[in-house]
Amino acid sequence: MRTPLRLLSVLAFLGPLACGSSTETGSTGATGGGGGSTSSTSSGAGGSLSAADRCQAVKDSVDQSGFGDIVKVSCDATYASIAADTYPAHVKMTGITGTNDQVPVPAPGYTSPVTLAPKLAATPTSIDAALAVAVNGVPIYDYSSQGALGLDSYDPKFDTKLTGELDQCNGHSGRGDDYHYHAAPTCMIEAMKNKGPKAILGWAFDGYPIYGNQNPDGTAIAGGALDVCNGQKDETFGLRYHTSDTHPYILQCLSGEFDLAKAPRVPPMDKQGGGGKPAGEKAPGGVTNLKLVEAANGERTMTYDHQGKTYSIAYKPSATQGCWDVTEQSYTTKGVVVKTTYCRKPF
Repeated sequence: MRTPLRLLSVLAFLGPLACGSSTETGSTGATGGGGGSTSSTSSGAGGSLSAADRCQAVKDSVDQSGFGDIVKVSCDATYASIAADTYPAHVKMTGITGTNDQVPVPAPGYTSPVTLAPKLAATPTSIDAALAVAVNGVPIYDYSSQGALGLDSYDPKFDTKLTGELDQCNGHSGRGDDYHYHAAPTCMIEAMKNKGPKAILGWAFDGYPIYGNQNPDGTAIAGGALDVCNGQKDETFGLRYHTSDTHPYILQCLSGEFDLAKAPRVPPMDKQGGGGKPAGEKAPGGVTNLKLVEAANGERTMTYDHQGKTYSIAYKPSATQGCWDVTEQSYTTKGVVVKTTYCRKPF
């Protein structure tokens, strides 16, 4: 469970972004400025795109990736809104060893705001919620699940990859039983129709795109080119973030300005009849053989082994819209079968 909002100032943020302020004109559309960070960008890191062009770039990135049928993009004068249910089609949860007995439940109506006229902030912003959204509509968080992220230091005990909390696709379910990524969305990338270095993987809420481990032109990212948020300058967009094989794996903060009040959150589900869904417990020493099986009738079952016992959480859509009937025999329930109906509040 993550702690309240935090705003952190880091001097290292100013390094890769402090070079030059002359204006360069790049190509429009959903392809960034090509190579590394040697080219200067528009003053204030707004890039060469108008708000309307950036809106179109967001739409194009979703359509070209092949997710336009499940992800909807609309724009007003300030934001591009990316709407989806946060529930990807790829395999989920398989391979997790550090589970908290949370399962992925669709969150219809979840909407991510992407700034259309970005500006660099005086200091980077770290959030206790999603920082960005992938082109398949799944939220993207920083690498930590504990809310104790310090941008000027690294503590491996908060690294979700090292603690076994992520599945084979680099995602998991959070306190709100919502699926999201904490590192490069590898399974989504494999499913993208336009996969390759030019493909935009997602959008940060401050308005900047996310690319993979290479520059958009396929060249390697120069050592030291990425700032503390895992971004570098881009002629077209002003700045772009990247994924990486090592910490922080994907953006860990926002380099641009963003209204924190607009950060979307998925709260814990409510118990039908009153009360909330209790937090799960992590089995000491980790679990093995965790997998999620999805049936054609909508029922899902997550199972895993711990110290010679098999535990399970089965859930299916309830007769009440927005609710799920859950049969849990997990480490959290001490192996006792507990049947409950939980409901998700509409967004």
